[in-house]
Amino acid sequence: MRNTKFPIRYLIVILTFLCTCVCYIERVGFSIAYTIAADDAGVSQSSKGTILSTFYYGYAFSQVPGGWAAQKIGGRRILLFSFVIWSLTCALCPLDPNRVMALVIARLLVGVAQGFIFPSIHTVLAQWVPPHERSRSLSLTTSGMYLGAALGMLFLPTLVKFKGPQSVFLAESALGGLWSLLWLRFASDPPRSDHPKATAAGFGEYLLPIRDYQKLKAEIITTQIPWRKIFLSLPVWAILVNNFTFHYALYVLMNWLPTYFELGLKFSLQEMGSSKMMPYLNMFVFSNIGGIIADHMVTNRILSVTNTRKVLNTVGFLVSAVSLMLLPVFRTSEGVILCSSVALGFLALGRAGFAVNHMDIAPRYAGIVMGVSNTAGTLAGIVGVELTGQLLEAAKTKNSDLSSPDSWRAVFLIPGLLCIASSVIFLLFSTGERIFD
Repeated sequence: MRNTKFPIRYLIVILTFLCTCVCYIERVGFSIAYTIAADDAGVSQSSKGTILSTFYYGYAFSQVPGGWAAQKIGGRRILLFSFVIWSLTCALCPLDPNRVMALVIARLLVGVAQGFIFPSIHTVLAQWVPPHERSRSLSLTTSGMYLGAALGMLFLPTLVKFKGPQSVFLAESALGGLWSLLWLRFASDPPRSDHPKATAAGFGEYLLPIRDYQKLKAEIITTQIPWRKIFLSLPVWAILVNNFTFHYALYVLMNWLPTYFELGLKFSLQEMGSSKMMPYLNMFVFSNIGGIIADHMVTNRILSVTNTRKVLNTVGFLVSAVSLMLLPVFRTSEGVILCSSVALGFLALGRAGFAVNHMDIAPRYAGIVMGVSNTAGTLAGIVGVELTGQLLEAAKTKNSDLSSPDSWRAVFLIPGLLCIASSVIFLLFSTGERIFD
């Protein structure tokens, strides 16, 4: 492919899309396989919440180090390292609910390894992708998460049914190994360019003429990361708050929707067919729609970059808030699928607001800012997943089971209220201007 006219940056975007797809097959796969195994073993809801949230402790720990490593060593190398580590861990870990310590260690290690992925991706894309292609490129890349989740929901319950929970780990590690081989074969660092002003557009830090390349490389290595400015920046905090809310809603649904179907609605995942993948498939569609709309608005000067980010973020989060709060009202699988599809689809649309904003305000430090922002998103996973387990355990004690809508009302009300508050903060404090040189 290197010898064709197919632009290398498109190949990089496709590979990062496949990267996020495989990662989310792994995350959804664990929640499905572990939920089934844990329910068969009689594990309590609070204990399930603890195990499901363990991943996010490791994930939070490595976000900022991941951004730093991608900045200093290179996003391409760190991305490959991450995939090799988590794929090997999945291949070697036994999925036995009674071996709690082994599961905790494995999930922590997988979390640490995957924590390097998104800062590395942002570093790679900030180097390769010009500003007018950023929204749709990042939207395509991140939409891989939702396609991966959809594919996981579609195929993995059947795999568990016929081959057992452990087969999910083996399938995930095989996919991770295959992607690693593709990345090793086709990915590369940006080439030196004949365009001296490439970096003026805010991308391709290494895209300079040969005579300037070594000088710039030395400058980047010795440049001090503006940590103080990053942590005191209101636009960064606007991104951070919205990242927290997005992942709170996503991780609660990703980890607890199987339990909601199984115990809240008394529907078997294995018997639901393809409908159970629709919420994540909707995220895949809306994520790419958001990217196309955003780039169209910016390229044709319909709205400024700042206003484009604010409009898409606000519409996405407010519609999601309403859908999340209405979700417990529906008592049929079709109603829940529809409501969760709308909620997650418009959350994905909102990513064309806050998520792309990392590269708007800090293209050179996109990996670093993404690491800081994604740490907040990961904390949402720790808080949301474990808190949900505690809420459900308390509801089960009060109501004797989890089939009552009242048992689930607080679970979905919390992310709904967070969506409303976050959209207001983004409206007030975000910007599409470059604020870090």
